[in-house]
Amino acid sequence: MYWALALVLIVPSTAIAQETRLNLTRGVTEISGKVYHLHMLIFYVCVAIAIVVFGIMFYSILRHRKSRGAVAANFHESTKVEIIWTIIPVIILILMAIPATKTLIDMEDTSQSDLTITVTGSQWKWHYSYFNQGVEFYSFMNTSQQQIEGTEEKGQHYLLEVDRPLVLPINRKVRFLMTSDDVIHSWWVPDFAVKKDAVPGFINEAWTKIDKPGIYRGQCAELCGRNHGFMPIVVKAVPEKDFDIWLSEQQQIVAQQKIEQEKALDKTLPLEELMTKGEKIYNERCSVCHQVTGLGMGTVFPALKGSKVALGPVEHHIDVVLHGVSGTAMQAFANQLSQEEIAAVVTYERNAWGNDTGDAVQASDIKKALMPENESSDASQSVEVK
Repeated sequence: MYWALALVLIVPSTAIAQETRLNLTRGVTEISGKVYHLHMLIFYVCVAIAIVVFGIMFYSILRHRKSRGAVAANFHESTKVEIIWTIIPVIILILMAIPATKTLIDMEDTSQSDLTITVTGSQWKWHYSYFNQGVEFYSFMNTSQQQIEGTEEKGQHYLLEVDRPLVLPINRKVRFLMTSDDVIHSWWVPDFAVKKDAVPGFINEAWTKIDKPGIYRGQCAELCGRNHGFMPIVVKAVPEKDFDIWLSEQQQIVAQQKIEQEKALDKTLPLEELMTKGEKIYNERCSVCHQVTGLGMGTVFPALKGSKVALGPVEHHIDVVLHGVSGTAMQAFANQLSQEEIAAVVTYERNAWGNDTGDAVQASDIKKALMPENESSDASQSVEVK
């Protein structure tokens, strides 16, 4: 009777185990289900071992206590006992290793995938590229600065919301190719049982096959810098037909954006318009490191106000924004922003916070900087200096 009561109190039912927030999530994929069942199996094995070991220990303490006149036996070097307590744990470990090995093999099997997506970690955002589909974008955290600073009430998905979620189809096997632009990140979505490091210069693989539509959230699970907690992951799983429609729409948008970017090269925007656009882009993409005030943070994120870069030759400033600075936290933005956006943000940095250079950088200047030297040597520079 007492043993039965102990089992009821110690071992939770399957239903309770699934509902508690302290337990591993079952998830929405076949693999996450296997991981969950493996987790529960090992948990119950550990509980059973604890009951047996502590049961024998407490029974021995109570049954053979001195107040009952028990006399300790004097024996040692029992070969039989040593063999038993060696063989039994080995057998238990082997029985636990069999289902664990099967699950691990299934988790690493990325073959026969229907869709491949390149996931690139970058301080502090994710870049998604649909392989051979011509669609790619960056996903940024969308929680407002006011919520972070505590001046505004925090939303339901505080620090777990993005401007552009990763859209995936259900019932299709999706392979992920994961890498990083800078430091080690880790792409982790608990509902998929996917947690894989994104390592610079190396590609890791993972996969998922989602069973039902929904919004699934995760985070970078590697301590990747001062804004590590501001690097969420949001996946929107949709029916297959809806995904095909969405992908087609995105391809059309990309084609239209290319046309608009080509047209932008012929435009000469006034300084005021460039400053307005540049301020918006700077606050969204640059202020996290260099601060809204342009004062930066120490030597890791140097100040732009009164800096040699912002007040020096405009060609060098453009080169730094386009290609980054090797060995520092300064990223390359050539593939992150359009030529028009880079022109605007460079203009803003050269004229904000009292820098006042009067330079109005145009999209054509960025195009020139991206050209090979032999193609750009005869191009004319359109930077206006007032």
